[in-house]
This record gives sequence, structure tokens and C-alpha cells, in this order.
Amino acid sequence: MPPTAPAGHLPRPAEHPLPGGPPAAVLRIATVQAPVVAGDIPANAATAAALIREAATAGARVVLFAEKFLSGYEPALITADPRRHAVQPADPRLAPIADACRERAVTAVVGAAVRDEAGELRVSALVVGPDGELVTRYDKQYLFKSEAAIYCPGTTGCTLELDGWRLGLGICYDSGFAEHARAAALDGCHAYLVGALFSVGHGHHESRTWFPARALDNTVYTVLSNHIGRTGGWNTCGASAVWGPDGRLLAEAGPDAREIVLADLDPAVLAATRQSEPLLHDFRTGPAFRTGAGGGPAAERLLHRLG
Repeated sequence: MPPTAPAGHLPRPAEHPLPGGPPAAVLRIATVQAPVVAGDIPANAATAAALIREAATAGARVVLFAEKFLSGYEPALITADPRRHAVQPADPRLAPIADACRERAVTAVVGAAVRDEAGELRVSALVVGPDGELVTRYDKQYLFKSEAAIYCPGTTGCTLELDGWRLGLGICYDSGFAEHARAAALDGCHAYLVGALFSVGHGHHESRTWFPARALDNTVYTVLSNHIGRTGGWNTCGASAVWGPDGRLLAEAGPDAREIVLADLDPAVLAATRQSEPLLHDFRTGPAFRTGAGGGPAAERLLHRLG
């Protein structure tokens, strides 16, 4: 990488293109929140399917759900009977979600506890593509302290590509680490999508600190889907939301109601923000990046292109 130019003579960010290039058209995304039934994957999958269809009717191309939406957070239930309360490989209980995505040509990112092929438990985001097929599974990389005794951490990040937009995935505590979103941005991501459980009080404070910061640090859209009500012993705070690439709040749900929040990711806004806020560009042309200090455990990523 060439060094950063003197102040007042910064090269335009477009002169140092990120992987994938800029998107060409607006992408409408939905982040949703709804009550879940503790441990009942069929019931929650039916709820997810209904929300997908409703969001698609409003023009959404991507629908984001909260962390472990398919079971509720519920660590005690999941560990007591993982075959019942965690998603299994080729799980038929995902069929309603697959049908809804196929019917409406929508991509869904659905939180789930997963018991993988090796029998290990993971906190995951399942990506169901517009053809109804399971595209990939992203496993949470940064486990919260109470999760580490139950779940195995993921080892790679995940980037989705849809309609020219590159979307980086995270799950809850991942978003507290600046390096996680930065790895997505360095992979060319234009948005950072996170399903989470944030609680009333300090959890709400964390979400309103982390998400604007991740957005502005990387000039990406940030999107949060949170739980409402009580799940796994937590009193959650809702407020699922979308922030623009300048860190400003664009749209937000209420604290406790079933709700679909829609936002248009706009390539013109993204380009203008990256021109006026050159943080990502300057990082990529600065000494930390050139010496390899800009990586970290979140840097290894897999790319999945959607139809």
C-alpha cells in the first residue's frame, strides 16, 4: 500500500478499491423483533416465516433475526436436550423458513443454537438464500463469559454478497470488538449485520455505544436485530435498529413490541460518507495496516454469493 498523502492532498477512497467494488443499487433490508417460545423451534420457525413474508411484501431483500431466535436464548434448555432445542444438520424444522424465502426471493439471516456434525454446540446465524437453500452458517467468534462453557467459538468470519452489496455477519458480543467489524470492512463489506440479545439497562447502553462506533469507524451501515421480552433469564430491550455509515441512527423499533424495521442501504450515501469520512481509507493506507497490525482473529473470512 502507498503511504497516506499529506493533509489536504488525500487520495480519494476510490483510488484504493476494497474487494468487490461499490454497489450500484439500493438494497432494502429488514431487521425484525418478535416474541419467541422457549425451546420451541417449530413455533419460532413459523413466526420467522411469517415475518419474512411480511418484510418481503414491504420490499425487503434481506431479513435479519435475533441471536438464537429459533429456540430463544435458553442455555439450560439447549444443554439439557440439544437434539430438541438446537438445530441439527439438514434439520426439517427449517422448512417453513426455506419455503418463505423461496416464495418471496428473500434472504434470511436467522439466529440459532446449532449442534454441528461433530456434536459440538455453536451459537450461529443460518443464512437461507432466495432459492430456499441453506447457504452457510456463521458461528459466533467471541463468546460471552457464560457461553464459553457451553459453546465452541467460530473460527472464520462470513461475508455475504447480494445485489453488489457485501454484508458482514456478527452475533451479539462479536459487535463489542472493533476488530470484528473492521475485518468485515477490510473484506469490502458495506454493511455489518448482527443478531443479538441486549438486555434492559447496561445492554441497551452497550448497543447504543457499539453500533454507531462500528458504523463510523468503518463507514458501513450497521444493523441490529434484538429480542423482546424475557428469554433465557434476560429481560431484553428490543430497539432493533439501523445506523448509517456516518454512525447516525436511521430507524429504530420500540422496546417491547413485535416490529419490522425497514431501511434502504443507499450506495450514493455510502460513497458520499466514505468521501467525507476517510477513516477506513486512512487505516488501509496507514502504517498499522502496512505492517500487518490490522488483522486479528476475526480477519479470516469466507465469501458467499447469493442469487
